[in-house]
Amino acid sequence: MTDIVIYHNPDCGTSRNTLAMIRNAGIEPHVVEYLKTPPARALLIQLIERAGMSARDLLREKGTPYADLGLGDTSLSDDALVDAMMAHPILINRPLVVTPLGVRLCRPSEAVLDILPGKQRGAFVKEDGEQVVNAAGDRVLPA
Repeated sequence: MTDIVIYHNPDCGTSRNTLAMIRNAGIEPHVVEYLKTPPARALLIQLIERAGMSARDLLREKGTPYADLGLGDTSLSDDALVDAMMAHPILINRPLVVTPLGVRLCRPSEAVLDILPGKQRGAFVKEDGEQVVNAAGDRVLPA
């Protein structure tokens, strides 16, 4: 059994597609609905570092208090941005996936395929109808 964690928002199509691709590989991940159970500050910092990102890279603007909080100010430190994410978990972009092969913000959702240890077990079509995996379990590249 492979230990995979997805920081998931069930209201987000990208997050739902990512979760479905993990399951299409025959893996049942540990699902953390991060809006209900946000990661601890130290864990969030570790995830950002392991993903090779900055805190700003993980910030979500759309549908969040990003503008109201003045988070577009580029002089804000990573600590200040993490503070904002801790106070308002909706600011954490999703889905963030942790596997033995790394940590990745899976936007687009098919980015999860790069860090899954197993092959897809069949075709996968995203909710919007885009096919990303064929019947043989191979990634379909956009034309």
